[in-house]
Amino acid sequence: MTGFQIAGASAADMEMIRGWADEEGWNPGDSDRFAFAVADPEGFLVGRQGGEPAACVSAVRYGAGFGFIGFYIARPAFRGQGYGIRLWDAAMRRLDGRLIGLDGVVEQQENYRKSGFRHAWNNVRYEGAPRGGAAGAGGVEVVDAASLPFGQLAAYDRRFFPEARDAFLSAWTGLPGRTALAAVREGRIEGIGVVRPSSGASRVGPLYAAGPGVAAALLRGLAEQAPGGLVCVDVPDANPKAAPLFADLGLAPVFETARMYTGPAPAVDLAGLYGVTSLELG
Repeated sequence: MTGFQIAGASAADMEMIRGWADEEGWNPGDSDRFAFAVADPEGFLVGRQGGEPAACVSAVRYGAGFGFIGFYIARPAFRGQGYGIRLWDAAMRRLDGRLIGLDGVVEQQENYRKSGFRHAWNNVRYEGAPRGGAAGAGGVEVVDAASLPFGQLAAYDRRFFPEARDAFLSAWTGLPGRTALAAVREGRIEGIGVVRPSSGASRVGPLYAAGPGVAAALLRGLAEQAPGGLVCVDVPDANPKAAPLFADLGLAPVFETARMYTGPAPAVDLAGLYGVTSLELG
């Protein structure tokens, strides 16, 4: 592997990585890379062989104790030659000493176990245009999330994620072309959802809710902003109420990943987690 070099990703590299993920069928959001850069400007790595991009990975730090690995891709021409593992090792070194999470394809679980990861749950991607059939929203009002104090949104998000991520959340909810909705009851947030344009079905994530009815109301509101009403959501099977809701709404499972951690799964509100923010950054 003479001539193999690893460096932080440039803005052009971030666009390239997004294209690679699209080729893998992951359907990342069109503008995700801008929020990703805010999360950790140095958290994206590209490996080049003789100057040619060969592989990429993200190793994003959150707070003092958490990290997340994603975008682990070796280009087809460079697979099976050790380039990917060199980049993987660099990512793990960058997050050394932290609890690390990832969402990987299910068939690669054994390889991740060799690096110290343990299975926590599976995320199943549900896709379709939501129809009627779920319970009502139970009296909550669905509003533009930007109309609420950002501190309230950030505090609510903190229930579902191991570390505060205010800068990322601000970018994630506020980028052009996105819609962020909140479900509110008597001034109290009972759910948040974000939809963003993608090359395929519009991606919804996160989707937090106090119950299935609230989640359904948010999802229907978000789908109104998607071309043809077509959306996809990465649904954790750790919330037993989530999958039946999406099936009831007429969405179908199309893809599955394994959420894994290098230690005990963090204590988050799984009962209110109906859709993860992003398979790439947690």
